[in-house]
Amino acid sequence: MGFVFLLLAFFAIGVVQGQLRVGFYSNTCPDAESIVSSVVRNAAQSISNIPPVLLRLHFHDCFVEGCDGSILIENGPKAERHAFGHQGVGGFEVIEQAKAQLEATCPGVVSCADIVALAARDAIALANGPSYEVPTGRRDGRVSDVSLAANMPDVSDSIQQLKAKFLQKGLSEKDLVLLSAAHTIGTTACFFMTKRLYKFSPAGGSDPAITPDFLPQLQSICPQNGDVNVRLPMDRGSERTFDKQILDNIRNGFAVLESDARLYDDETTRMVVDSYFGILTPIFGPSFESDFVDSIVKMGQIGVKTGSKGEIRRVCTAFN
Repeated sequence: MGFVFLLLAFFAIGVVQGQLRVGFYSNTCPDAESIVSSVVRNAAQSISNIPPVLLRLHFHDCFVEGCDGSILIENGPKAERHAFGHQGVGGFEVIEQAKAQLEATCPGVVSCADIVALAARDAIALANGPSYEVPTGRRDGRVSDVSLAANMPDVSDSIQQLKAKFLQKGLSEKDLVLLSAAHTIGTTACFFMTKRLYKFSPAGGSDPAITPDFLPQLQSICPQNGDVNVRLPMDRGSERTFDKQILDNIRNGFAVLESDARLYDDETTRMVVDSYFGILTPIFGPSFESDFVDSIVKMGQIGVKTGSKGEIRRVCTAFN
């Protein structure tokens, strides 16, 4: 009986994921993906940090209520986007621009949830990252509640907490490493560095995982009691290029975010990080780019609403 149940559960998952497919809009809105790409490209020309912003938006959307555009809703202070765990998330105006163009071309067809996933893919390509196909067919959620975002992964989480939060979403330790490596592009605020640099528990002071040469550099950018809004690159030496430099930095004590550094505390996640730097890795793999694509496509299927579930919003900030 247990085996039959597991088999049915497996097929149920397969059906949900199977309803997302590459080219979902090829007949109903054939220019959908090129329209999103054009909007993202134009936005990046005027705002240089758009690629990491859109990538982060996709992650934050998928981790609350699944990849359903719930983070885009703006219906007052109780809206999900105002959650503490979503601080600094942006890119909403880019998604809205793409939605407006899509509604003018093929009204009521392309979901906001799919626009977020497509925009993240285009953002990665603009940062010289891997190109990949995005399965589409998501529908937009009808729930936006700030309380539902209470369990977002946090920069101060232990490695056990991070692994547990990813596992709850069906993501493995390998996915945790690869999706954390998205920090290869973009910046963070000193607000997220204060604890690591000055109030690291349990002994106080700074995180001993920070290499001694790097600590004064971080403290000079984020002095104690300084401006918490000052920003610094999350990937030392490579913040504009999507590559595996972030993982090399983690290996060598140059991680900026505390949660990134924790990936090297755990044997399983440390082995994943190290696997991309073996002597024979360039010949036999694994490929960081290919593995990242697998993980972000997998993340893009968390809790998706398809078929008759959800809706296709007319504007991304409001329910129909």
